[in-house]
Amino acid sequence: MDILVFGEVDEACRQQLINCMDETSIGVLTADGHKGYSHPIGGAIAYKNKVSVSGVGFDIACGNKAVRTEILADEIDVPAIMDEIYTRISFGVGRVNDEPVDHGVLDKISKATFKPQRKMLQLARTQLGTVGSGNHYIDLFRDEMGYLWIGVHFGSRGFGHRTASGFMAIHKGLKFEDKSPEGSMDAPPVLFDTQSSEGEAYLNAMHLAGEYAYAGRDMVVNKVLEILGNPKVTFEVHNHHNFAWKENHFGENYWVVRKGCTPAFPGQQAFIGSNMMDQSVIIEGVDNVLAQKTLYSTVHGAGRVMSRTQAAGKKKWVYHAGQKRKVPTLISKGKVDFENTKAEMRRQGIVLKGSGADEAPECYKKLSEVLGYMGNTVKILHSLSPIGVAMAGSDTYDPYKD
Repeated sequence: MDILVFGEVDEACRQQLINCMDETSIGVLTADGHKGYSHPIGGAIAYKNKVSVSGVGFDIACGNKAVRTEILADEIDVPAIMDEIYTRISFGVGRVNDEPVDHGVLDKISKATFKPQRKMLQLARTQLGTVGSGNHYIDLFRDEMGYLWIGVHFGSRGFGHRTASGFMAIHKGLKFEDKSPEGSMDAPPVLFDTQSSEGEAYLNAMHLAGEYAYAGRDMVVNKVLEILGNPKVTFEVHNHHNFAWKENHFGENYWVVRKGCTPAFPGQQAFIGSNMMDQSVIIEGVDNVLAQKTLYSTVHGAGRVMSRTQAAGKKKWVYHAGQKRKVPTLISKGKVDFENTKAEMRRQGIVLKGSGADEAPECYKKLSEVLGYMGNTVKILHSLSPIGVAMAGSDTYDPYKD
């Protein structure tokens, strides 16, 4: 099989990539690679006339947006701004404020080509512009010139999750609305022929979920800009890293499925986040032989080295009648001392809102090392140092977080 692996990726992750391929596929595993559901995170696979529902994943069109503002980071009151961000923008499933929500993508959902998506209009409306939990965030950064940046990371929320799970049910001969067990991490990929009726329906539904994710990230960034007093934006970059694209490589057409993997064609720019304490980057794709072999793909982050359970301990979520929500009960302790993490962030002058032990820096590889393994396949345009980090709290229940 035609595969290319970067960095110190474990054998189980490499084998998962191989399990997703056939003799006509091309596979790439970037240096932030680790095991995912059916398809490795950090993996790009080029298929001939196939699309992988499990490869795109449950969080269809998860991605990043970053903007540079005209104001300097030192000119703002970071704690006050982060407080307002956390008050006015919702993390998790629900919406904690009553601000009206409207966007043209909702009209598209009401008239969706794949009709079952029309029934998800209220879900889409409820969650549009919410960030979710897990590794999803709103960050403020200072660049090398001192300018203030906004960076966000999240995807299509429950709308995308239900779209993906529905097509996985269809693949098993069930109805879109039926519940279907997810299976193991090493379950075979869920593949549709792109020329079949199911494949065409999935691609239509996937693209609409992509528009929904873009709309949500635009809304959140615009809200942060509003909180900042609507400064002028002097640079913008926006990209998916869980998606499927029709592309030409080595003179042939493929459907390239990237999961936790950023497209980086020559001249194409992207925002790649790190952990909550280290530098993130703005990169640009280049054109050389090695970049071509990557299918013009690169990392989407630093890559996990510790599972959420290992880091934070084992939790049981139980409905609490008094709080009218599910709350966690710790069953076994994890490896991360998050109080030490928070103390170190305060020492570095980084304002943290929310988050938990499962998102501590030691849960991740170093982005600088990960990018080093990718060689000269991309170039770094800007380095961004975090000054404010907002994530859902560890007590936030969200079935759509990853």
